[in-house]
Amino acid sequence: MSSSKLSVGIVGLPNVGKSTLFTALTRNEVLIANYPFATIDPAVGIVAVPDSRLATLSAISGSHDIIPAVIEFVDIAGLVEGAASGEGLGNKFLANIRETDMIGQVVRIFEDEDIHHVAGRIDPRGDIEVINLELVLADAETVEKRLGNAERDAKRGDKDAVVERDLLVRLKQHLADGLLANQLEMNEDEQKAVKHLHLLTMKPFLYICNKKHGGMNLDDQSDERWHALLDVFDTTGVEYGVVDAGMEHELRDLAEDEKMDFRREYGAQDSGIGTLIRACYTRLGLMSYFTTGEKETRAWTVPIGSTGPKAAAAIHTDFEKKYIRAQVVTFADLVEYGSLAKAREAGKLRAEGKEYIVQDGDVIEFLI
Repeated sequence: MSSSKLSVGIVGLPNVGKSTLFTALTRNEVLIANYPFATIDPAVGIVAVPDSRLATLSAISGSHDIIPAVIEFVDIAGLVEGAASGEGLGNKFLANIRETDMIGQVVRIFEDEDIHHVAGRIDPRGDIEVINLELVLADAETVEKRLGNAERDAKRGDKDAVVERDLLVRLKQHLADGLLANQLEMNEDEQKAVKHLHLLTMKPFLYICNKKHGGMNLDDQSDERWHALLDVFDTTGVEYGVVDAGMEHELRDLAEDEKMDFRREYGAQDSGIGTLIRACYTRLGLMSYFTTGEKETRAWTVPIGSTGPKAAAAIHTDFEKKYIRAQVVTFADLVEYGSLAKAREAGKLRAEGKEYIVQDGDVIEFLI
């Protein structure tokens, strides 16, 4: 059950900073060029999820190693208007997005005459509308194809097909109105009914606003285009983050303390990369619990709401079957008392059975 393999597809128009962001996130070099389709085949990188709790636990346990949680980022080539009809390399790019679990949509919020924008102007709200329309059109085609089969099966009296058909009719109109599939209210059964369609706009979204240190940034200028963008976020309820991908790309090979010195020298804020990674982790519905000892302190990735046995399976699949109980202490309690022994003496180390819902930050020892 390795939830750590869930991936975030980095999408956007050409030249908005996707590959620069990918390199900043992963420290993996990809071709970064000032022209459309510099990226064709998707690059994939595994990224550690920043979590200061690991160092704290390691200090308490005297751990030799620290192993963080990870998520996967995929740099997908720039989409263009008409991608759903095959423009650019549209079909290939949409297929690459379909294979990811979440969409991180990069929008450019800085002016720079030396970096060409495919539309010839900086309009982040317009960029989002172009990208989302292409995703919606691709989903509309998928729904239309499936609807014919569902209608035929429904006429035969298949009850599941009736549920799917009715939902697809609603979904077809919803997409025709230019709305994302994840904005349509669905009950649990309906969500299951369309899961097999792998709709692009059913995926969780996160908007990534890319700025440039020393440049004219729309958010710094309180530009009307920035306020128009904020209106989109407020209306859709989708989370967003602001990053300086270029700065982090330049600093990628420096130690963390050197990065901090650089930012202080130039009066720059944190690049936002760490916050972005954590936001993606949460939007994917993931959380971390910890194991800690002399050998290592490790963050284990599990879906939010996992039971004890399901969480144990992250370590080894056999642990789920053999699970008896778990000894659990919260991160806060372990830090307060300074050791597992003292937390036990204080009654903070507790035994939890198979129905226990693991919480983010739990420090656990499984008994099997």
